[in-house]
Amino acid sequence: MKAEDLKITAMDKGYLIEVSGRANFDYAVPLRELAEKLVPGNWIQFDMEYCETMDSTFMGVLTMLALKLRKSNSPQIMLINASAQLNKLLRDLGVAKLFKFVSGGENAAAGTGSVVEFSGRNTLLDTAQTVVDAHKTLVEADSSNAEKFNQVIEFAEQDVQRLKEDK
Repeated sequence: MKAEDLKITAMDKGYLIEVSGRANFDYAVPLRELAEKLVPGNWIQFDMEYCETMDSTFMGVLTMLALKLRKSNSPQIMLINASAQLNKLLRDLGVAKLFKFVSGGENAAAGTGSVVEFSGRNTLLDTAQTVVDAHKTLVEADSSNAEKFNQVIEFAEQDVQRLKEDK
C-alpha cells in the first residue's frame, strides 16, 4: 500500500477516509487504530470512488468500525461512490446493511480537516492480530460467515501465537 492509497482526514466530529486501489489487510491496521480513537457521536465517510476491490480483512475492519459506531448510537458509516462490485462484496458477507451507500455528490464532510498520521506500527504481529479480529467481526456480524472464515481465523491465530513467542 502506498501512503496515498489510504488518506484519513479528521474533520469536525468525524473522519473522511479516501480509499484507492486494492483495499486489503495493509489498509486494515490504520483503520483498526482509528477504531480505537472513535468516540460516541463520531461519523465516518469513506470515499470509495477509486477503490478497485476489497479483501475480507478490509471488509472486516469496515464492519468493526460500523459495529462500534452502532453501539454508541453514532451515524451509520457512509460509503460514497462504492461500485456495484464493492456493494456486492459486502452484501455477500451479510454486512451491507451496516452501511449507507451514497452515489454522487452527497458528501456531508464539507470543510477542511487535518490528515491523520498512522503510528507506523504495521508489524507482522499487528497485521496478524488485525486479520484475526477482522474475520471474527465478520462472523459476529453474520454467523453464516463462520464456514467461510473459521480456517482463516485459526491460521491467523496460530500466526499471532508464533509471533508472540518469537518476540
